[in-house]
Amino acid sequence: MFLLLAVCVLGVLLLHGAGRLCAVRREPARALPPFSGGLAPAEHPASRFHVRWYPVSLVFLAFDMEMLFMYPWVRVVGEMGTPAVVEMFLFLGILVAAVAYAWREGAFRWS
Repeated sequence: MFLLLAVCVLGVLLLHGAGRLCAVRREPARALPPFSGGLAPAEHPASRFHVRWYPVSLVFLAFDMEMLFMYPWVRVVGEMGTPAVVEMFLFLGILVAAVAYAWREGAFRWS
């Protein structure tokens, strides 16, 4: 038991030492050129998003929730049979109706 405790303490000390060796020095950022784009940024990084991005993000979340619902459904569809298939088509129908509504309301128009 003492040997296991010694190995655990040694592991923690080694990880702590490795963390100190690999630590990044925290210094304030100076006026550095842009990282990847090559152009100077046109606006502040913490600026607000345009309102037209919100409907697109909501549609993305709807499709993301669809995938979250479909993964467990695949596991139980064989056991449950026809009711599970009907339930999934009902769910997909509601999702398609929501996308059609968003399309009709102009959520995907950029101008």
